[in-house]
Amino acid sequence: MFNSSNETILVTGCAGFIGSNFVPYFLEKYQNYNLVNLDLLTYAGSLENLGECEVNPRYKFIKGDICNRELIEFIFSEYGIQGVIHFAAESHVDNSIKNPGVFIETNINGTYTLIDVAYKYWMEKPFTYKERFLGTDTSVSVKGEVETSLPRFHHISTDEVYGTLGETGLFTEATPYAANSPYSASKASSDMIVRSYHHTYGMNTVITNCSNNYGPKQHDEKLIPTIIRNALKGNPIPIYGDGKNIRDWLYVLDHCKGIDLVYHSEKSGETYNIGGRNERTNLQIVDRICTLLDEKVPKEGSYKELITFVEDRAGHDRRYAIDATKLENELGWSADENFESGIIKTVEWYLEKYNRKL
Repeated sequence: MFNSSNETILVTGCAGFIGSNFVPYFLEKYQNYNLVNLDLLTYAGSLENLGECEVNPRYKFIKGDICNRELIEFIFSEYGIQGVIHFAAESHVDNSIKNPGVFIETNINGTYTLIDVAYKYWMEKPFTYKERFLGTDTSVSVKGEVETSLPRFHHISTDEVYGTLGETGLFTEATPYAANSPYSASKASSDMIVRSYHHTYGMNTVITNCSNNYGPKQHDEKLIPTIIRNALKGNPIPIYGDGKNIRDWLYVLDHCKGIDLVYHSEKSGETYNIGGRNERTNLQIVDRICTLLDEKVPKEGSYKELITFVEDRAGHDRRYAIDATKLENELGWSADENFESGIIKTVEWYLEKYNRKL
C-alpha cells in the first residue's frame, strides 16, 4: 500500500503518449503524491512507456476501462482518491471518422463515469470525505459553492473543440466550440460534462485545452512518428491534401508542466489553453524532419523525395492556433522548447527507437 501521508491522485490513460511523459515528470518533481494509473491498454497504450515507474513505491498501474463504474468506485474507495487528472481518450481523428462509436463511449461516457463517481465520493458523501481527509473540519460545502479545499478533477482536452481558424486569429478560452470531427465533438461533449459538474454541483474542476503535442513516446499513427518511420524504411511519406494545413505544435514536456501548474492553481472552474506558439504547415513539418534525417542518417538522395500527397481527410480543419496568454499571465507558464529545439530532441529519440526495430 501507499504511504498514507501522501495525497493519492487517479491518473487515467497514462500508458499513452502525454500521460506516459507526465507520470515520470510528476513523480520525480513531487514526493508527496501517490499516483494510481488506470489504463485499458488499447492499441495506443503500452506499459513499455512507463518502465521507469514500475519500481516506484508511489506508483501503481491498474488495467481497466474508465467506463467501468464498479471498478472506478472500487479505486476511489480502496485508495482514497483525492484528485483526478484525466488523460484517457481516443484521440486519432482518422479512427473517429471510421468508427465514431468508440469515441462516444470512451470520451463521453468514460468522462461522465469518472466525474460522477468523483462527485458521489467527494460530495454526496461529505462525512466520508471529511473523516478521511479533513478530520473535524466542517467548512467544506457540499453543493452550491466551490471550495478549492475539495479534491480537484482536472480534465485534459484539445484545441480541436474550437473548430477551424482562418488565416488570422487565435483560439482563446472564450472561443465558441465548433467541433468538426467525431473526435473533436466527443471531446467538446466531455468538456461540457465537466463544466456542468462545476456549475451545478460545485465540484472543484479545471479544464486544459492543448495544441498538437509532439515528442517522445507518441504512437506511430501520428504525423511526426509516421514521417520518421516511413522515411527510415524508404516508404512514401503521406501528406493529406496540399500539405498546407496549419497546426500549433507543443512539446510534450512543456504541456506536462502546464498541466502541473493548472492542477495546483488556486482558482476552480477555470479553463486554460496550452499552446506552443509554433505554427507550422504539414509541409514545413515534413520538410524540416527530412532535412534533419538527411543530416543524421544520410542516404543517396534526400528523404524529401519520399513525400507523397494523398487524398485529404474528410472534414479536415485548415488551421489551429492557441493563445496561451491567460496561462502565461495568471500562472507564469512558458514553453521551454521552441519548435526547432523540440523537433531535434524528438527526431533523435525516434532514431534511437526505430534503429532498434528496423
